[in-house]
Amino acid sequence: MQSVEQIAREIVRREGGFVNDPDDPGGATNYGVTIGTMKALKKDLNRDGRVDVADVRALTRAQAEQIFVEHYFHRPRLAELPEAVQASVFDMYVNAGANAVKILQRLLTRMGFPTADDGQVGPKTVAAARAAAAAAPRHLADAYAIARRNYYYALADQRPASRKFARTKAGGKGGWITRAEEFMSPRFRLTDAQHRERTARWA
Repeated sequence: MQSVEQIAREIVRREGGFVNDPDDPGGATNYGVTIGTMKALKKDLNRDGRVDVADVRALTRAQAEQIFVEHYFHRPRLAELPEAVQASVFDMYVNAGANAVKILQRLLTRMGFPTADDGQVGPKTVAAARAAAAAAPRHLADAYAIARRNYYYALADQRPASRKFARTKAGGKGGWITRAEEFMSPRFRLTDAQHRERTARWA
């Protein structure tokens, strides 16, 4: 298995550099770290007494990786989850916060390993995840990645401004969908035709 540092490096690579898209609820973002996160962590990088867009721009790749490892992996206790889903849940946590854990918890319950969907990695969630992984490790990884993809599609269904993150201008798979599919077996990835059919009702 990759180390958490290697996984963080891959997340930063996927996230890319500075963006400030008005359609992104997270606001100004650099390497996947939002301005909200930087304010919460008091990351006044230019030491001007406030945390603003200038500080987001100043964030380095190494600093982003450190934030992810500390605050998006260790603090939410993702290290206690089975290896089969650690990287995918970590990647999703960077993108969707506690919803990443809720998606896993709901999946575990559907698989017959019930746990509350509270977004917290506690003893019951850890036990349920480990039991599911022991029963079917590859299935758990694929099922979680599919659940991630479904979450993104549903979010875009509900919020038209987010559709550009799930579908390209040309109608192909957007960053959200390709990101989720990186963590599943190729046979579960949608074809371009299937993706177009799934998004056909979007304006």
